[in-house]
Amino acid sequence: MDSPKNPPPFKGRAPSTFFQSVLYAWDGLIHTAVHQRNMRMHLVAAIMVGLVGSGIPLGLAEKVTMIFCVLLVLFAEVLNSALEHLVDLATDTVHENARHAKDAAAAGVLVLALGSTVIFALILVHNAEAIASNGALVQRQVLVGAPITFLGGALMHEQKKPLWLDGAMFFAAICLLGYTLTWSQSLVLSAMTFGMLVVCVAAAWKRHHERADGAAQK
Repeated sequence: MDSPKNPPPFKGRAPSTFFQSVLYAWDGLIHTAVHQRNMRMHLVAAIMVGLVGSGIPLGLAEKVTMIFCVLLVLFAEVLNSALEHLVDLATDTVHENARHAKDAAAAGVLVLALGSTVIFALILVHNAEAIASNGALVQRQVLVGAPITFLGGALMHEQKKPLWLDGAMFFAAICLLGYTLTWSQSLVLSAMTFGMLVVCVAAAWKRHHERADGAAQK
């Protein structure tokens, strides 16, 4: 009786250039945004943080702290997603250690998210006087920022939408964000918000492509 043959060794995609390496990393980020609900929640939260930070006069230390917290949480969520894929690849059966590994990775993201929320709240409390003295500016930022946040979340929503609608929502979000630049207190945080919106629309387009590929294979 013949012994079962081992599967051929996996050959990963070896990037030939630095630009190709960046594209692979970008694809990993967008894949996480498409398939991980928590990542989508973090991206919406990142848009909100960027809008709040660019609408309130803050010091350099506060701005750097907010950006660092946002990027750290997103980094942790990407690593958590990678670990989940590795665990699923390593075992095809339900195993207690596999569950513990996934739970521990998710707990790490939760700790970072909660810590970032506390830091964000402390920044707002510490700058309460500046917020109160710029009431009109804050109100205007909220009125314009709320639709931007909604559009970012709608772009990543799992609901099937026509491609033109995603394009229209992204265009509307960019126009509103451009309008906020006329009073932005931090162009860096505005640029971060723009980057998050780009990730949102890239996730929407990737979802369209995956659905089209799935339909073609049927």
